[in-house]
Amino acid sequence: MRSRRELLQIFAAGTGLAAIPGAARAQSEPLEPTPSCGATGATTPTATAGPYFRPGSPERTDVTEGRASGTPILIGGRVLDRDCRPLRRALVDLWQADEDGRYDTTGTYLRGHQYTDGDGRWAFATIVPAPYTFRSMHIHFRVQRPGGDVLTTQVFFPGDPSHDRDRQFDPRLLLALSRADATRVGRFDFVLA
Repeated sequence: MRSRRELLQIFAAGTGLAAIPGAARAQSEPLEPTPSCGATGATTPTATAGPYFRPGSPERTDVTEGRASGTPILIGGRVLDRDCRPLRRALVDLWQADEDGRYDTTGTYLRGHQYTDGDGRWAFATIVPAPYTFRSMHIHFRVQRPGGDVLTTQVFFPGDPSHDRDRQFDPRLLLALSRADATRVGRFDFVLA
């Protein structure tokens, strides 16, 4: 299990790969925040919370609870304001389906929250979720700056053929995916009002 510091170091560089051994061989492109911070009125689009959100997730960076099932992925990025300034101590809460498309409705598997560091960075160790009936692969988030409104949204995986059947799919919410050796890395920057 990686520490919070290790996960944040992975995302310290613009591509999110700087601290992973072998990252120089990874294919990646620089990622603009989605949407581009600084664009007039542009913030990250909202999406439904769905029926599986539960308050009170544990504060942690690894939401897998040490289970070996599923395809591991490190997912992270930054929380920014519309002027591209990092938001310190913003709450980032995550919940998602497992590798079979099921949510843990009684425990805390694949659920967790954390607060951004001084550079607005957040990062979780998780697994790639499976698509399920009428839904493509996605991860739910609630993001809130201190004292601000809550953004409820989802991020989606590029290349998932089930996007066509998912009425909630929004291409503005696609993760930037990279691979460093055997490690998958997903990056998304949230832009808040």
